[in-house]
Amino acid sequence: MGQESKQESTQFDEAAVSAYAPLVPVPPERRAFAASDAFALWFSLGIGLLVAQAGALLVPGLSLPHALFAIAIGTAIGVALLALAGVVGTDTGLAAMSSLRPTLGVRGASVPAVLNAIQLVGWGSFEIIVMRDSADALATQSFGLSMPLIWTLVFGVLATLLAVSGPLSFVRRFLRTWGIWLLLGGAAWLTWNLLAKHDLAALMRRPGTGDMAFGAAVDLVVAMPLSWLPLIADYTRFGRSAGGTFRGTLAGYGIANLWFYALGAVYGLVAGGGDALLTIAFAQAGGGIALLLILIDEIDNAFADIHSAAVSTGTFWARAGVPMLSAAFGALCTLVALVVEMGKYQNFLLLIGSVFAPLFGVVLADHFIVRKRRIEIEALADPGGRYVFSGGWHVSAFIAWAAGIAAYHAINQWLPNLGATLPALAVGAVVYLALLSAQRRAYA
Repeated sequence: MGQESKQESTQFDEAAVSAYAPLVPVPPERRAFAASDAFALWFSLGIGLLVAQAGALLVPGLSLPHALFAIAIGTAIGVALLALAGVVGTDTGLAAMSSLRPTLGVRGASVPAVLNAIQLVGWGSFEIIVMRDSADALATQSFGLSMPLIWTLVFGVLATLLAVSGPLSFVRRFLRTWGIWLLLGGAAWLTWNLLAKHDLAALMRRPGTGDMAFGAAVDLVVAMPLSWLPLIADYTRFGRSAGGTFRGTLAGYGIANLWFYALGAVYGLVAGGGDALLTIAFAQAGGGIALLLILIDEIDNAFADIHSAAVSTGTFWARAGVPMLSAAFGALCTLVALVVEMGKYQNFLLLIGSVFAPLFGVVLADHFIVRKRRIEIEALADPGGRYVFSGGWHVSAFIAWAAGIAAYHAINQWLPNLGATLPALAVGAVVYLALLSAQRRAYA
C-alpha cells in the first residue's frame, strides 16, 4: 500500500510538472518514459486515419510504385528529424516551445509558440472531423443512422478529457495496457483484407496520371512527421535517456508512417483515387471492425494536438494553467470541427513544412553543433541572462529561419521535382552557422 501511494505521488508530481510549468525542466528522477514508452506513443500517433488520407492524396497522380518510393524517402527524412528533435526534449527536460528560447531568445520563442498553437488548433479540428466522418460512415453503413453533430461532440469531449489528464496518464494507463493492442489489431485487419481481396500486382502496374510531381509527393509525406516537430519535446522531456528517446521515436513513428501512408495509398487507389472515398473503403473492409479500432486510437492524435497547444500557450501566458488551457483549446477545436468542412488539406500540410522545417534546421544546428547539447536552465526566464540577445530576440536565428522559408517556397515554385523540405532545412541551418561564424570573426 505504501509503495503504491509512493508511485501515485510520483505520477502526480510528474503530471504537475507537465501541467503547470512548461518553463521548468522535468528532473531526471521524475522521468518515466523508457524507449518502449517512446515507441508505444509515437507508433500510436503515427497510425491514424489522417495519415492514411494523406497517403491517398498521392494517387492516382503517382503510380503506386512511385508513391511507395516517395513514402519511403519522405518517412526516412521526416522521422530522422523528428527523433533528433525528440532528443532536444530529453536533453533539456523542457517543453518544446521552452526549448527554443536558447535559439530564438526569451521573447523570440513566442513567435513559433503562437504559430504552433494556431496550427495545432487546425490539426486538432481535422482529427475530430476525420473521426466524426469515419464514425458516421460506419454507423450509416451498419445501422442506417447518421448523426454527425453528436459524433463531433463525443470525440471533441473525449480528446479534451485526455488532454486535461496529461501525457503520463495517457501513455501509462491507456497505451501500455490495451490501446496499443487494439491499434495493432485494427491495422493488421485492414492490411489482411487489402491483400486478400485485391490484386496488388495489378494495382502496381496501373500508371499514374502525372498530376503530382515526385518531389511534391515526398514533401507531402515529410509534412506529417514534421507536423510533430513543434510538440515532440512536450512528451520526450519525460524520457529517461536521449538514446532511448531517439530509438523509440525512430522505430515507432517510422514503422507507423510507412505502414499507414502505404495503406492509404493502396486503399485510395482501390477507392478511385484521392481521399474522398477512403473512409467508405475502410468501412467496407471486414465490416468496419478495423475502422472502429483505428477510430478509437485516433483520439490520441487529437489529444496530443490539444495538450501541446495548451503547453505552447503556457510558455508565454504563465498565468493560465495547462489543464485550463487544454479545456479551452479542446472546446475551440470542437467548435471549428462543427463549422468547417474537411476538404483538401494538402496545402495546409505543405505550409506547415515551409514554416517549421527551416526553423528546426536552425534549432537542431544550434542545439547539436553550437551549444553541443548544453543549456543554462536559469537563463530561460532571466530578463538579463544570456538568452536575451537583442531585447529578447536572436536576430541571426530569425534571419536564418526567414532564409529557409524563402528557400522552401522558391524551390517549391521553380523546382517542384526536387522537393523543398530538406533543402530548406539545410539552408536554415547553414545560414545560421554562417552568421554566427561571421559574428565571431567580427569580434575576434
